Amino acid sequence: MKFEEILNELKKKIFHPVYFLQGEEAFYIDEISDYIEKNVLSDSEKEFNQTILYGKETDILTLISYARRYPMMSSHQVVIVKEAQDLKYFGQKDKESKEGKDAKDPFLEYLAKPTSSTILVFCYKYKNLDKRTKIAKAIAKDSVLFQTAKLYDNQLPDWINGQVMKNGYRINPKASMMMAEYLGNDLSKISNEISKLILSIKPGDEITAAMVEENIGISKEFNVFELQAALGKRNIYKANQIVNYFGANSKNNPFILTSAQLYSYFMKLLMYHQLKDRSSNAAASELGVHPYFVKDYETAARAYSLPTCVRNISFIREYDARSKGINSANTSDGQLLKELVYRIMH
Repeated sequence: MKFEEILNELKKKIFHPVYFLQGEEAFYIDEISDYIEKNVLSDSEKEFNQTILYGKETDILTLISYARRYPMMSSHQVVIVKEAQDLKYFGQKDKESKEGKDAKDPFLEYLAKPTSSTILVFCYKYKNLDKRTKIAKAIAKDSVLFQTAKLYDNQLPDWINGQVMKNGYRINPKASMMMAEYLGNDLSKISNEISKLILSIKPGDEITAAMVEENIGISKEFNVFELQAALGKRNIYKANQIVNYFGANSKNNPFILTSAQLYSYFMKLLMYHQLKDRSSNAAASELGVHPYFVKDYETAARAYSLPTCVRNISFIREYDARSKGINSANTSDGQLLKELVYRIMH
């Protein structure tokens, strides 16, 4: 089932005996399990009918014993297994036991006939079960299975826009792009930062780039977003200012993250050169950016020809490898970035 489908059912008090929430992106897993934990039972019902277990601290037989209990003075009981990926049972290989093919598996037996008054929730984070195993096949057949994946980088600004709008606010395109670039694709982290930002504004107000800089600790003048802008305009003086700042503050501006952003930037610029339709909306769709930024790529395309973009991508790959110790004689991150930016712009 999809995230919205599960949440809508829960809000309508439509419950299933077993939920298996798995995948690389923990945000949606937490959203569903937190909703169940906070809303299915009343505060008085939770005292006797809600159990929170942790994968490392329990085993499958103990878990099933909890699941088979009946609720007290309530229509349901809730059993949530957090960090279920640490439950040893799920780590075992799908092998025949000593008893042979017909050996009974207590968990598979429970899945086939679960206690209808129990809501059993597994939070299996950062990976997925092997679909080829009996366990995974049984879960897919006999439970509500939800699977989530990490968002791609180019999907993050739209996701940020959606989260902000859902809370009744607006966000400037530059602000959402900055958040995406600096916070990465950890949705829980981004959600927390959005919550902090909206505390200081009124409903309907807009989150600006200046607010993001101030509240998330991004230097207003010296950040990778401004470095890209300086490179796009071939502003050598500004680019060198930012490079020197990064070199002096390498802990907060690691080379590996800067090079990844520059790689993404020049890849998009390379794509822009090959577009047949360079109108704002068409280009934005192809590049995976907000139309607001298309004019920046148009400017940069005049500064860097298609062959130059290819050359610069090659430079970035070379220096990324050097930052990881390949063909490099202990050169500092600051010096590597200085050399890279020089070669890009000359």
